[in-house]
Amino acid sequence: MADEADLIELDRRIATVRENIRILVEQATAYSGAADEARTADRITDQESLLAELVKQRDALAKG
Repeated sequence: MADEADLIELDRRIATVRENIRILVEQATAYSGAADEARTADRITDQESLLAELVKQRDALAKG
C-alpha cells in the first residue's frame, strides 16, 4: 500500500502546480506584447509538464 504521507505530499504539490497554472493563465490575459506572451506560454508549458509528472507519480504510488 502507498505511504499516505507521500500521497498527501504529492496531492499538495499537484494543487500548488494547478494554482500556478491558473495564475499564469490570468497573467497571460493581462499581458500585452509578444515577448511577455511567449515567456508566459513557456512557463505554462513547464508547469503543465510538471503537473503531468506529479500526477503520474501519484497514480503509480497509489497503485502501490
